[in-house]
Formats: sequence, structure tokens, C-alpha cells
Amino acid sequence: MELQIGLSSEKEMIVTENDLASVSGNIGAEVLSTHCLVLLMELAARQVVEGRIPEDKITLGTRVDIRHFSAALVGSRVRAVARLIAIEHHRLYFHVAAYDDVEKLAEGENEQVIVSRNLFLKKIRFKTLSKQQSDRQ
Repeated sequence: MELQIGLSSEKEMIVTENDLASVSGNIGAEVLSTHCLVLLMELAARQVVEGRIPEDKITLGTRVDIRHFSAALVGSRVRAVARLIAIEHHRLYFHVAAYDDVEKLAEGENEQVIVSRNLFLKKIRFKTLSKQQSDRQ
């Protein structure tokens, strides 16, 4: 299988107390946090790519541009939909949206880049070693 414009995927979640904005400091906001919603949309986009790029490659999120305009309550089923809208070399652009059983919650774009898994992990190992050396000083 290969990547092509128009491919889409969905990812669902049930909102739990751990997903609420109040958990991350927005006291009194007993609704799904924006960062959990963005993660769900990015996971839906990543799912579009699964099995369609070489096994030695991964995708990394590089940009998120989302409007979050409605709330989801604890116990709500939230569905994120991602559709591949453009491919530019190693950059993938997705239209993403999220819905509960009542209405659209958010909409926007997610950009991901395809990179070498080994090269990425090598950079992370180097950064980890550099930080460890710096912490010792």
C-alpha cells in the first residue's frame, strides 16, 4: 500500500476524568482538555500512515493548527477523523476534525514528516548522552 491523497482514518475515545482540562490546572473546567483532543486527532492522522510507509520510517508531528470550539463532557464518546490532503516530499498534511455525539468539537490541520527511525533514534541517544554529561558537571 502507498500513501495517496484522500486516505482517511478515525480514532475514538471515551472521555474520562484523567482527560479533563481541570486535571492540567484549568480548575473548574470539567471538560475534555484541548491537548487530549489534539492528541486524538494526531493519532487518527498517524493511523492513516500505518502500513503505508517503509518499516524503517516513522512520522513525527511538526505542526498543529486547530480551532477547539466546543466542549465534550466526561463519558462522552469522541471521534477524531483525519484525511490526507497533501503530500510534499516527506511532509504530510492532514485535515483533522473531532466530534462527540452532538456536534463538531474541533477542526484544523496536522502536519507530519516522514523520517528515518534509526536516524531519529540516533539523535535522541546523542541528546540523552549530552544531557547526562551536562548534568554531571
